[in-house]
Amino acid sequence: MPKITYIEHTGKEHVIDVPVGLSVMEGARDNNVPGIEADCGGACACSTCHVYVDEAWVEKLPAKEDMEADMLDFAWQPDEKRSRLTCQVKVTEDLDGLVVHLPEKQI
Repeated sequence: MPKITYIEHTGKEHVIDVPVGLSVMEGARDNNVPGIEADCGGACACSTCHVYVDEAWVEKLPAKEDMEADMLDFAWQPDEKRSRLTCQVKVTEDLDGLVVHLPEKQI
């Protein structure tokens, strides 16, 4: 099972085994990772599962779809290169070791 590291704004790390097929957001939600609110439940209709992907992983993730890019406009301090909505990133074996950083807050 792929391990994903969620790093809170404070620096606290949560290393979670996330089953293949779930989203990165579902892995956080199911394991009570603080800072991922997921208000829309994964429908890409809010920005409350926003994270900054670690630099080493930016190019390894699938490209953003237009709807995700549009919703990121509503995220807290989005970064053009590193910001992603975790509800839109499906976990595969290739994501073993993924590191994401949570923003100071979700809006």
